[in-house]
Amino acid sequence: MQSIEGTGLSRWWRVVGGLSMNMALGTLYGWSVFVAPLETQFGWKRADTSMVFTIAVIVFALSFVLAGRLQDKYGPLPCSLAGGILVSLGFYLCSFTTSLNYLFLCFGVIGGLGNGFGYATPIPVMAKWFPDRRGLAIGIAVGGYGAGSAIFGPLAQLKLIPEYGLSTTFQILGAIFFLMTMAGALLLRNPPAGYKPAGWSPAAAQTAALARNFTPGEMLRTRTFYLMWLGYALGCSAGLMVISQLVPFAKSAGIAAASLSTMTLVVGAAGNASGRILSGWMSDRLGRINVLRVMIGICVIALPALYAAGSNVALLYTAVFVVYWCYGTQLSVNGVAAADFWGTKNAGVNYGILFTAWGVAGILGPRIGGVLFDRYQNYEAALYSASALAAIAFICVLAARKPSFAARQEDKR
Repeated sequence: MQSIEGTGLSRWWRVVGGLSMNMALGTLYGWSVFVAPLETQFGWKRADTSMVFTIAVIVFALSFVLAGRLQDKYGPLPCSLAGGILVSLGFYLCSFTTSLNYLFLCFGVIGGLGNGFGYATPIPVMAKWFPDRRGLAIGIAVGGYGAGSAIFGPLAQLKLIPEYGLSTTFQILGAIFFLMTMAGALLLRNPPAGYKPAGWSPAAAQTAALARNFTPGEMLRTRTFYLMWLGYALGCSAGLMVISQLVPFAKSAGIAAASLSTMTLVVGAAGNASGRILSGWMSDRLGRINVLRVMIGICVIALPALYAAGSNVALLYTAVFVVYWCYGTQLSVNGVAAADFWGTKNAGVNYGILFTAWGVAGILGPRIGGVLFDRYQNYEAALYSASALAAIAFICVLAARKPSFAARQEDKR
C-alpha cells in the first residue's frame, strides 16, 4: 500500500471508508427481515409494507442526483456525513413506529435520503483515487452494499428481534450504522488535483481519456447515455423482479422456511456482493461494456433456469446466486463506466442521472412481477418476462459505444 503525501493514509483506506459506508446503507435490501414482525405487530398487509420499500427506492434514486451534484461541488465529506446521519436517524426513529405514515417517513423518506446522499460519494471518490484499478476499487466499495444485508439481515432476524424485540432492534442497528457511516465518511476524501498513483504511467490514449470531462448536459446529448440508461433500467428491472418475488416463488415451489432464509439473506447477498466486486475487477481487464454484455447475457439464461430449478434446493441456490451476481454487476460496472465514459470531474451528478434508471427499475420490476402473478397465479410468466427484459437490456448494451470526446467538442462549436 503506497502512502499518499499529506494524508498519512494509503489510498486503500478510501476503499475501506466506502465499504463501511455501503455496508450500513445496504440494509435497505434487508427490509424483508422487518416485514413479517411489523405485519404481526400492527396487522398491516403486504401491500402496505411493500410500499415502504418502494418509497425508499424512489427517494434514494432522486436524491442521488442532488447529492451527486453537491458532492462534485463541495467534496465528499458533507454528503457522506449527511447520508450517514440520515440513514442512522431513520432506523432509530423506526423504533417508535405506530402508523404506516410514520414508517413511510422514517424508513422511506429519511432512510431513502440517507441512502442517496451516502451512496453518492464512494463511487466518485474511488474513481479519482484509482484510475489504474477503477473497477476493482469501486467494486469493493459498492460490494459493501450487497454484503450489508448478508450480515445485518441474519443478525436482526436470528438474534436481535427474537431477543430484544423489533423496537430495540431498530435502535441497536441505528447506533451501529451511525458509527460505521461516520468512520466511513471521515475516510472519504478526494485526492490532490492531478493525482496519479506512484509508478503508474498511462498510455497516451489513456491520458487523453482522463481529460474527458462531460458536463451533465453534454452527457445527455450522447447516444451512449440513452442506451446505457435503458440497459441499466431493464437489466435491473429483471433482477429486482426476481428479488421481490423470490421468497413467495420459493415457497410455492415447496422450499422449507429454513432454506428460504439462507437463500435470500446469504446466497443472494453473497451473489450480489461477489458480482459487484469480481465483475468490477474483471472490467479492469476485459473492458466495462464487455463485462456488462457477458453478465446480462448470462442473466437472460439464468432467469428461466431459476424457474426450471423448482424445488431442487441445490439448483435453486445456484440459479439465485447467478441472478444476484448479474444484478450486482450492473450496480458496480455501470458506475465505473460512467466515470470512464464521461469523466471524473462531474462523476457524482453524471452517475446520479444514470442511476435514475435503477429507481425506475425498483418500481417497474416488482410491479410487473406482481401483476403477472396475479393474472396467471404462477411465476413462470414473471420469470420469463424478466428474461425478456434482460434480453432487451443486452441489446442496448451491445449497441453502446464509448462516447467521442472529439464529437462533443465539435457539437459545442
